[in-house]
Amino acid sequence: MDNLEMREIESAIEGILFASGEPVHIDRICVALELDRATAELVLKRLADHYSYDRRGVRLLRMEDTYQMCSAPDYADYIRKAFEIRKPAKLSQPALEVLTIIAYYQPTTRAYVDQIRGVDSSYTVGLLLDRHLIEECGRLQVPGRPRLYRTTKAFLRAFHLNSLDELPEMPGLEADGQLRLNEDGAVVGDIPLSERAGE
Repeated sequence: MDNLEMREIESAIEGILFASGEPVHIDRICVALELDRATAELVLKRLADHYSYDRRGVRLLRMEDTYQMCSAPDYADYIRKAFEIRKPAKLSQPALEVLTIIAYYQPTTRAYVDQIRGVDSSYTVGLLLDRHLIEECGRLQVPGRPRLYRTTKAFLRAFHLNSLDELPEMPGLEADGQLRLNEDGAVVGDIPLSERAGE
């Protein structure tokens, strides 16, 4: 592949991602440009490196097998000012707790979240659904068929993760996958996502 061809492919991919405004699966890019996956990934990495190295106002985010153009975090204050966007409210401690449980145990039910927290989480689950950080993903095949919840791509973007594999190891987790609680019923160790909230 010569440099001219590479530049044309980069420009075409840039146009696709810009026009979409949403995450685009790499398979869609491959089909549109008749590229093999390895070539598409190489071009996308070059584009991402270019935006980052030149400190451009946009970044190319990878989230699992999808890619999306977004504004650079460095210029968030200017962008908010230009569009008079208020800084989004940070997640409350209960919201972070519920989000952490769903992130590490997904897909899971609200009843399981309630069991771990020891309090009703219906309001907080509703709040996270409204913010598109979690979504319904089916029902558990037991009596009552409770809804199952999982995190979304918006969750990955909000916490600067490429995939769920990048979630930090959860402190207080026993070998059997159960949380270790202290005498007050609190999880032993900090909730890892709370350190990333508001980034």
